[in-house]
Amino acid sequence: MASNPADLKAKYEEQGFVVIPNLITPENFQSLERACADVVSRTREGSWPYRRTVGKQFPPYDSKDPDSWGLFSQWYCSTPVVNAVQTLLGCQEDQLQMELFNLLINPVSHNFALRWHRDDISGDATQEEEQRALDAWKPAIYDDACLYVVPGSHKIPRTSGQRAHSTGPDAPVNPLDMPGAIRVALRPGESVFYNQNILHCATYDASAPRATLHGCMGNIEGGPLRARNILQHGLNWMKEPQFGEGLDPRGKAMLVRLLQLYNTAGDVGYSLSG
Repeated sequence: MASNPADLKAKYEEQGFVVIPNLITPENFQSLERACADVVSRTREGSWPYRRTVGKQFPPYDSKDPDSWGLFSQWYCSTPVVNAVQTLLGCQEDQLQMELFNLLINPVSHNFALRWHRDDISGDATQEEEQRALDAWKPAIYDDACLYVVPGSHKIPRTSGQRAHSTGPDAPVNPLDMPGAIRVALRPGESVFYNQNILHCATYDASAPRATLHGCMGNIEGGPLRARNILQHGLNWMKEPQFGEGLDPRGKAMLVRLLQLYNTAGDVGYSLSG
């Protein structure tokens, strides 16, 4: 990890990802662990319908399938996370908007993996289309475990070898077959932040318990680029009054900015309901 904010931002811009320790501090680790266990239990029993299931990354979600892997948590708005995002995006807090936040958990009966991809550029894009999209992108921040990335790939089109591993719907048999790939292994309390247009994939082992906070937060300057990438995930529940009422003032302000994005993007066909 870089030793100061300037070095951290420089490393993020160069490699497309950075690892930051202790965003989950020892004093709040146990309470988060208990909260995660409670949310996982309620989601698997079907109390929370807005969840991703094995083989289903986008809405509409099947609320009858109990083998779920994603759900929402409010650790997202904590000061350590927001401060890290501000450093990496180079913006002020009043420019941040709420986007996505999930709790990623292990499936209980299926091992599965996500294919190699960029979050906002099709795997079928030509080299020229890929370069134009990379040049236009405003970065977002994620934290994750079980992650494989290709450092530096957020800035340049794929090589022919990388294209061979990231075109089409199939997940990799071995993620390290991707040219340039590394595995990002995190200890408890560590977080990885990555540009979502870095080439990345993830693997999930049904036999290994997992509870990993996973989210993105955007800069309002991203405008329609953020709308295209975020509103596809089905966020209608974030418009419900009880969701906003449960947020602290910082979270409410970020939610307002997301809803402003929705209202603007609605004119060009985006929808919070997916």
